Amino acid sequence: MSKTGKILVVDDDENVRKVLSTALEDDGYFVDTAETGEEAIEKSEVNFYNLALIDIRLPDMEGTKLLTAMKQTTPKMIMIIITGYPTLQNAIEAVNKGADGYVTKPVDIGNLLKITKKHLKRQQEAREYGEEKVGQFIETRIRDLEARAHQY
Repeated sequence: MSKTGKILVVDDDENVRKVLSTALEDDGYFVDTAETGEEAIEKSEVNFYNLALIDIRLPDMEGTKLLTAMKQTTPKMIMIIITGYPTLQNAIEAVNKGADGYVTKPVDIGNLLKITKKHLKRQQEAREYGEEKVGQFIETRIRDLEARAHQY
């Protein structure tokens, strides 16, 4: 089952999807795949994913366009671009469109697993910090309301 996250692998190359899925599943993650940008959008509208690995060149859209669309369906999802066509321009565009990372093909699986773990750990820490702050706010607000009730 899922160790720390649900991951969506978006790539038109079936072999890449299989290799990445197998490596991530073997490391304990729940993995889903999509062959096109449109399929990825549809899946992200009905399923929650912590992280998406997105090929920069898909048959129906550029991966950078998919980044923008996915930010609308799941704003907190971590998105990492994977490309077999690494250029400075691609990297800059990916980061400007909201990519959290940029990995080149052929993918170094060990490195990808480290990057994935690091990003998911940060995401979990941010969620826990947010929950702690909300809890502190609620406790403070309750004390404030109780103090006001005793004044009247």
